[in-house]
Amino acid sequence: MQTLPSLFISHGGPDIVISDTPARHYLENLSLMLPRPKAIVISSAHFETDGVAVVTDPAPEMIYDFRGFAPELYTMVYPAPGDPDLAERVFGLLAQADLSPQRAQKRGYDHGTWTPLKLAYPRADIPVVQVSIDPKRDAAWHHAVGRALAPLRGEEVLVIGSGHITHNLRAFFSVMRQGAEPDPALPGKVKAFTDWFADELSKGDTEALLDWERRAPFPTDNHPTDEHLMPIFFAYGAAGEGARGRRVHDSVNHGFFANDSYLFQ
Repeated sequence: MQTLPSLFISHGGPDIVISDTPARHYLENLSLMLPRPKAIVISSAHFETDGVAVVTDPAPEMIYDFRGFAPELYTMVYPAPGDPDLAERVFGLLAQADLSPQRAQKRGYDHGTWTPLKLAYPRADIPVVQVSIDPKRDAAWHHAVGRALAPLRGEEVLVIGSGHITHNLRAFFSVMRQGAEPDPALPGKVKAFTDWFADELSKGDTEALLDWERRAPFPTDNHPTDEHLMPIFFAYGAAGEGARGRRVHDSVNHGFFANDSYLFQ
């Protein structure tokens, strides 16, 4: 069996599936970059629990966890099946790592899961198992969750962290919905932050990366809250010991909302 890389995606807003943007076109071509997986395990920043939970639902429904977007987005479906057997495998690996996992028997696909997968795998014929983040836990904890699941990559399972490399929503919505001018200093802060991650991930400097809040430039300007960054540590951990990250997409919306994506091997 072929060992797959793990992947971090900046999933964008739900309208990424209908917007003519480089980030959308990257996701539409993502499957061409990878061998076809037998299944997908994905951790979305929009699935938050106390500790880590694994969805065992065999037929997840849709979660439209957004307001104020185009009506057509609220009618879209992504009917990919769940995989209870794989979910139990995930649960077992997390338990072996002393991470005290929980089972979520019924949980639909939030937009951090269904929008990128709808673009990358539109036939919805690959089973999907969801794993939560814990917004109260740090980068090291999410990295450990990913590390526990590293064996799945050798079983032709694609492990994905779906979040955002930057996530300053206050600035984003002030521009998008109120017509405000963005802070002229913000694009430079975003570039410094994203370039720092690109450099440290390319080196595989785990010590620096897990200490990102102190070492990365302008952390709070890019992540006033950090839940959307935690999936990158999940994906990095899932790549196993000695992993390095390669930035495979780096478009920016409105000069400051970055859409970086990484492959980890």
